Amino acid sequence: MTGQAAARLAKDRANPPKKTAGGGSPAKRRTSRTGEVKVRRQHRAVEDGYEHGLVPGLKASEDARRLAAELAFATARLDELRSGPPGLLADAAVVEDREEALWTLFLVAYLSPVEDDADPFGAIADVRTPWAGGELPALEGVATGPRTAYDARRAADTLAAYRSRAEKAGGQVPLLSAEASLTPARRFERAFERLSLPRFPRAARYEFLVLAGGLGLLDVQPSSLLLAHAEPMDPTLLAAKRIFGIGDAINLQRRASELLQAGGVTAAALDLALVNWSRPTGDRIRAGSAAEEDPAVAARVAQALGVAEPEDDGEGDVDDEAAPHS
Repeated sequence: MTGQAAARLAKDRANPPKKTAGGGSPAKRRTSRTGEVKVRRQHRAVEDGYEHGLVPGLKASEDARRLAAELAFATARLDELRSGPPGLLADAAVVEDREEALWTLFLVAYLSPVEDDADPFGAIADVRTPWAGGELPALEGVATGPRTAYDARRAADTLAAYRSRAEKAGGQVPLLSAEASLTPARRFERAFERLSLPRFPRAARYEFLVLAGGLGLLDVQPSSLLLAHAEPMDPTLLAAKRIFGIGDAINLQRRASELLQAGGVTAAALDLALVNWSRPTGDRIRAGSAAEEDPAVAARVAQALGVAEPEDDGEGDVDDEAAPHS
């Protein structure tokens, strides 16, 4: 045995793995942590000669119908935020202190609800600390959802940076608000820029502001996916590249805008729809929502993509000036 090997062995014996209460070595609780390698089989439909100018990357009509279905679900989820938000989001919608409400939404976007029909927001509620108290949540071992930005190694940096930036601005509301003269889209972009924090990527920033806008806590609404700020492995970016058949952010945004206009849907809906479209069938991220696909939206988008079922004819007519779903 070499000297180096002997030294490693001695170190291992001096610091054995910690045991759990049951006597065994601790098992990894989940794999939804930023920085961990995850392998997910991408959905691949059978090519059937499908072609459409709105989605030049698609070669199968099944993929186009799935995109319509995911846009229908994501749109219904946004409607749910306005009409009857679920779980912890309902609490944030009615709390009088907007600072506390925004802090809740930040944690929801950062940790991500687990895909559990019983209590998707339970783990977030358990670790949440009041904004007014100044104490940061203890996140070690927290259960996270599929869109989490949580990185155990940098979590304290992320939370501390957000609180510090908000305190310097006079609070979260001033930090995330912009001039009243700006459009909701420009206010969204300004707030998005101010949320550039360590280990708080595009997807989490975007979701945070979508939630805040949907619940009426901020007057913001995205007009684009802001893919220029996406990390290389951002699921929304990867799905957009597949669907639109191009890689650069400017042309991706142009083609996304054309799809939004033709289908009468919003950028906020497209963000989640792209992620879910790329996942295996039946593995939809619900993000705590109890909403179901909006059939009118599904029919309208399917017709725009040329894959409407015969019984949908006439129900989802899209005129040249179709306005995004509101």
